Amino acid sequence: MPIITKITQQKKNKERYNIFLDGKYAFSVDEEVLARYQLGKNKEINDLDIGEIEYEDEIRKGFNKALIYLSYRMRSEHEIILHLREHEMGEASIEETMHKLRKYGYVNDAEFAKAFLNTQLRTSDKGPRHIGQALKDKGIEPGIIEETLAVISQEEWLERAEQVIGKVIKKNPKQSKLQIKKKGQDTLSRKGYDGTVTGRVLSEISIERNEEEKWAAVYSQAKKAHSKYIRKFEGYEYEQRMKQALYRKGFSAEEIEKAIERLQEEGQSY
Repeated sequence: MPIITKITQQKKNKERYNIFLDGKYAFSVDEEVLARYQLGKNKEINDLDIGEIEYEDEIRKGFNKALIYLSYRMRSEHEIILHLREHEMGEASIEETMHKLRKYGYVNDAEFAKAFLNTQLRTSDKGPRHIGQALKDKGIEPGIIEETLAVISQEEWLERAEQVIGKVIKKNPKQSKLQIKKKGQDTLSRKGYDGTVTGRVLSEISIERNEEEKWAAVYSQAKKAHSKYIRKFEGYEYEQRMKQALYRKGFSAEEIEKAIERLQEEGQSY
């Protein structure tokens, strides 16, 4: 059987050792594996022993890689498995590595999901559907996702949705109430709020504007419509196109007439 003739500590990684058999480099092992198998100079070792040692060493390396990966933030089991696969670990070694991580409490998908939800609530305005999909992408089981999201009440999601709509109103001072409602609906859907919450928020939305703000909104939209139609239509057809476009945006007939008259007074004739 081969005999260990030399063991040297690696220069770049003091926790790993190079094993030489019969004067030739054979493999390297982690310090913990070295101690567990009591590897020392003049020890005889067969191929079966080498295979077992290399397997245990791969698990040890995987465990260390996982701990480093976890040192930056919490990870789901799926994320860790993908990370270990990227380092070309075998599936058997990965499974044993995950078993050790679970045993020592380094991974817990239920706790990960809770932490992820809290982070999203604190740093974003995303809704439950978006957060649920993000957890699904990280490999969290449907049951855990459902339990995690259930902690947040419908009223709390409603309050968050109202904050989203508030931002939409603030960012679009020159749009009609109808335009803001449509933009708000699109925004809430994109951010992952369900239809029930969206419907309630939009039905209760209150957009308070003074006369000056109302005029600024209709006039701004009238100028945009004017730029679109002035070169294509004239006379009665132009006026009808303008009225239809502004009416669809939710402005009243009185507001529309006033805006068109103002454009005429400013010399933007048709």
